[in-house]
Amino acid sequence: MAVMKFGGTSVGTAKAMQQAIAIVAGQRRTGVPLVVLSACSGITNKLIQIAEAAGAGRIEEALARVGEVRKHHLELVDGLITGEALRAELAEKIDAYVSHLEMLSKGIEIVGELTERSKDMFCSFGELLSTTVFAAAMNEQGHRSQWLDIRQVMITDDRYGFARPIEEICEAKVAGLIRPVLDSGVIVVTQGYIGSTEAGKTTTLGRGGSDLSAALLGAWLHDDSIQIWTDVDGVMTCDPRLVAEARSIRIMTFSEAAELAYLGAKVLHPDTIAPAVRKNIPVYVLNTWHPDSKGTLITDDPALLSGMSYDGLVKSIAVKKGQAIVNVRSNRMFGRHGFMNELFGVFERFGVSVEMISTSEVSVSLTVDDSSVSEPLIHALSAIGDVELEHHVATVSVVGDNLRMSKGVAGRIFASLRNVNLRMISQGASEINVGVVVDEHDVAAAVSALHCEFFSGEQCGIFEKPAGS
Repeated sequence: MAVMKFGGTSVGTAKAMQQAIAIVAGQRRTGVPLVVLSACSGITNKLIQIAEAAGAGRIEEALARVGEVRKHHLELVDGLITGEALRAELAEKIDAYVSHLEMLSKGIEIVGELTERSKDMFCSFGELLSTTVFAAAMNEQGHRSQWLDIRQVMITDDRYGFARPIEEICEAKVAGLIRPVLDSGVIVVTQGYIGSTEAGKTTTLGRGGSDLSAALLGAWLHDDSIQIWTDVDGVMTCDPRLVAEARSIRIMTFSEAAELAYLGAKVLHPDTIAPAVRKNIPVYVLNTWHPDSKGTLITDDPALLSGMSYDGLVKSIAVKKGQAIVNVRSNRMFGRHGFMNELFGVFERFGVSVEMISTSEVSVSLTVDDSSVSEPLIHALSAIGDVELEHHVATVSVVGDNLRMSKGVAGRIFASLRNVNLRMISQGASEINVGVVVDEHDVAAAVSALHCEFFSGEQCGIFEKPAGS
């Protein structure tokens, strides 16, 4: 049995949704899958815009966008459903959700305050709508399916916007509400991303949380595999928008995938790996539009790893833009214990996550998300040393198996980047990551040079900056 998760682009249009239905129907021949869907592409952003417009008192704008949400899902029905009676039934269900969304918008506009709890309620409509249409289309096409409100199962804490499941309760709910339906031969169609507190208040798991939902459900069901269906051919050697020659990675370990996710790869949510690792469930990243392609298998199973091609130390190149370098220099560092504890205490106090770090005897350089840098943070850091900021930088990380212990890899990395200005260098705490920081305008050049070095199989020319750059 498998959990099949489809992302927003895989259910964003009637054509895409029909393709996903065909894939689920094909899986049905080998077992009864649990299907987890995201909202249609662009809908969650639109719901957030509705919430923010209502909170700011722009009710006409909010209601106009509500109308756009309604129109999108009615168009899905027109493109997927042939029976008039079922069309009418779905139109009523969509109108019920839309009426609730309108009422919520007006309530927020009257109160004049948008809370995280209210925002989660807004965001939940995307998945509820997409799954309602999908399940109805599945049934009309002869595939026995049952729609399930995941809020009955995914019971979470009350950290709205970033809720986490109460696993003991969730696992019992899965056993009582999902397992019997699957065992009866009926496909379950449900939502990713959303959940509910024990008091019945809607929560969300954070952006990208549909991947986490799928992995958790797969772990609780003790499934054979977790399938993440997206719009690319698996995890890629780098972002194909930066290097056209990027190709999919056939197989990688959980550690490599988790490192890539943390370092900026967009295919997987960083938390997705943990439930699969605990139960050693293989994760497949597959392309909805090329279902016959092999995609990427993520596993720690020695039998699977030994049975497939696994050559090449470097697996992928990850990029995280929108970073800033914070340089802190203080003579108090020299020969003094406790300084680093004091420094990181400041970041903890302001809730700022440190991405990459490099140190010398009297200075520390680290990267953080540029949007998290504030005047109060800089003021607090200035109390322990001289602070210098560098904005508009990006981390470029080379990820692969046992890089630290592999002779010559670091030399190849830095030789290929000889004409790119490296603002910072860091060896990851793990053995699978070597990272550098470059100006954002140098990202494409750096990634191209690295990809050519490790994946082209040919002699690469050294990147030369254009004249005047």
